[in-house]
Amino acid sequence: MDLQTLTYIVVGLTFALYFGIAIWARAGTTGEYYAAGRGVHPVANGMATAADWMSAASFISMAGLIAFQGYDASIFLMGWTGGYVLLALCLAPYLRKFGKFTVPDFIGDRYYSRTARIVAVICLIVASLTYVIGQMKGIGVAFSRFLDVDYATGLYAGMGIVFFYAVLGGMKGVTYTQIAQYCVLIFAYTVPAIFISLNLTNNPIPQLGFLSDTADGTPLLVKLDQTLVDLGFAEYTAQKGGTLNMMMYTLSLMMGTAGLPHVIIRFFTVPKVSDARSSAGWALFFIAILYTTAPAVGSMARLNLTNTIQMGEVGSVDGNLEYAARPDWFKNWENTGLLAFEDKNGDGRIQYYDDKNPEFAAKAESYGWKGNEMVKVDRDIMVLANPEIANLPNWVIALVAAGGLAAALSTAAGLLLAMSTAISHDLLKRTFMPDISEKNELMSARIAMAGAILVAGYLGLNPPGFAAQVVALAFGLAASSIFPALMMGIFSTRINNHGAVAGMLVGLVSTLVYIFAYKGWFFVAGTEMFANTPDNWFLGISPEAFGALGALLNVVTAFVVSSMTAPVPDDIRQIVEDIRVPKGAGSAQDH
Repeated sequence: MDLQTLTYIVVGLTFALYFGIAIWARAGTTGEYYAAGRGVHPVANGMATAADWMSAASFISMAGLIAFQGYDASIFLMGWTGGYVLLALCLAPYLRKFGKFTVPDFIGDRYYSRTARIVAVICLIVASLTYVIGQMKGIGVAFSRFLDVDYATGLYAGMGIVFFYAVLGGMKGVTYTQIAQYCVLIFAYTVPAIFISLNLTNNPIPQLGFLSDTADGTPLLVKLDQTLVDLGFAEYTAQKGGTLNMMMYTLSLMMGTAGLPHVIIRFFTVPKVSDARSSAGWALFFIAILYTTAPAVGSMARLNLTNTIQMGEVGSVDGNLEYAARPDWFKNWENTGLLAFEDKNGDGRIQYYDDKNPEFAAKAESYGWKGNEMVKVDRDIMVLANPEIANLPNWVIALVAAGGLAAALSTAAGLLLAMSTAISHDLLKRTFMPDISEKNELMSARIAMAGAILVAGYLGLNPPGFAAQVVALAFGLAASSIFPALMMGIFSTRINNHGAVAGMLVGLVSTLVYIFAYKGWFFVAGTEMFANTPDNWFLGISPEAFGALGALLNVVTAFVVSSMTAPVPDDIRQIVEDIRVPKGAGSAQDH
C-alpha cells in the first residue's frame, strides 16, 4: 500500500477514535466542563497530563533542536522535566486542596482582589496564546507533509478537529481524548527510534543506542562530532552558549512548566489532594519515556541527514549528492516549503556546510563552492522526516504522522480549554456576571473556546519562530507572571493584593518588552543596540531565558509593594496556613 493511502487510513482511524471519545464523554455541567467532575483516576490523569504537556514542541520540535544545537539543547530536557518535579512538590497538592477550578480563581480568592483575578486572566491568556501558536505550527507542518496539502490547509483542518472535541467535551472530553492521544504519540515516537537505533548501532534500545558504536566501531556521538567538524560546524557535544544563559534558560523553563495554567488545571480533576501529587509523579514517568528517547532521535536524525546530503569526502567534486538524484523524502519536504535548496555554484550538486565559519568557508572556496546550498532546513521537520530519511517502512512513517498530530492536538486542546474557562468562569461568572446561569456559563465557555481557536489559527498562519522557540517564549511569560504569584500565594502570608498585582504586571511587562525588543516586534527592533545577538543581550541572557529574571523582578516588586501597603487580612492568612498545614496538625504533640 502506498504511503499516502496508508497515512490517510492511520490518521483517519486515530481521528475517529478522538471523535468517538468526545461524543461519549461530552460535558453536561460546568463541573464536567471545567474539571471533568473531579473523578479522574491519578494514573489516567498522569497519562492525560503527559499528553497535554508533550506538545508539538516536545514531539516534533525538541528533537529538531537537539539535532541542530547538540549539547546546548539539553536545557529543554532539564527545564521541562525539572519543572514537573517543582510542580509536584510545590504547587499541585496545595492548589487542589484550595478546591477551585482555575488558576485565576485561586489568585483572585487568595489575594482577595477582583483586579488580581483580571490580571491573572490576562497573564494566562498571553502565555497560553503564545504557547498555542507553537501547536498550530506543528499541526500545519504535520498535515502539510503527510496529507499532501499546503501548510494553511493543514492548519485549518487541525482547527476543525480541535473545535469538535474540545468544544463538545470540555475537560471531561479532553481528558479521555488525551489518554488516547498519549498512547498514539508515545508509540509513534518510540517505534521509529527503535528501528533507527537498530540501523545505526544494532541496539534496539534508543537510550542505549545513543551511547553505542556504529557499524564501523566508532561511537555514534564521536562519529557525529567528526562528521560535523569536517563540514565546518561546531562539535555536536560541545557547549556553545554561555553558562549563565543556559542556567537562566533552564530556570525559566522549569518555572514556566510549573506555572502553565493548562497543566495546573489538570490537577483539579482528581478526587483527592493526595491524588494530585500522585498524578504529577505518573505524568513525569509517562513523559520520561519520550524525553529519554529524544536525545537519541535528535543525534541520529542529524547524522542521517548529514550523511544523506554529503555522501562522500568533503571537497570531492563527485562526493556531494547530485540534486537530480535526490531521494524521494527530499522532494516530498521541498513540496511543503520547509526544505529548500539553491544551486549557488551551478554544479548540480548539494553543498552542505557551515559557510559562517571563516576558516572552513575559505577552504570551501578552493573547492568551487559558493555557500551552503541547503538554504532552508526547518528544524520542525526532523522527527517527521527521520523515518523517511532512514528508509523505514511506510506504516512507520504513517504512524509518526499520527503521533505528531496527536501531540499538537492534545496540547492545543488543553491550552484552548484553559483560555475559555478563564474567560467564562473567571471574567464572566466570578467578575462581571455573577448571576449568570450554569447553562449560559457553559454556553459562554464554548463560545470563548471557538473564539480562541480562531485567534490561535490566525496566529498559527504567521508564527514568529519554529515551534519550540515560540513555546520557550510562552514558558518565559508564565514563569515571570503566574508562577511567582502562585508560589508566594501558597508559601507567604506577607504578600497582599497590591503586591501580587504589581508583581504580576512587572514580571509580565518586563518580559514582554525584552522579548519584543530583541525579537523584532518592537519599535526599537533592528537598531544596533537591540540586535538579537548574545553581545547585545542583558548579561548575555537571551529573550527565551529572560523569564527567570522576570520572575525575580515579580517577587521583589511584590514584597516591596506589600511592605508599603496594608497587611494581609487575618482570614486570608488563616487560609494560606490551612492550605499547607491541615487544622489540628501537631495537636498530638501538645498532649
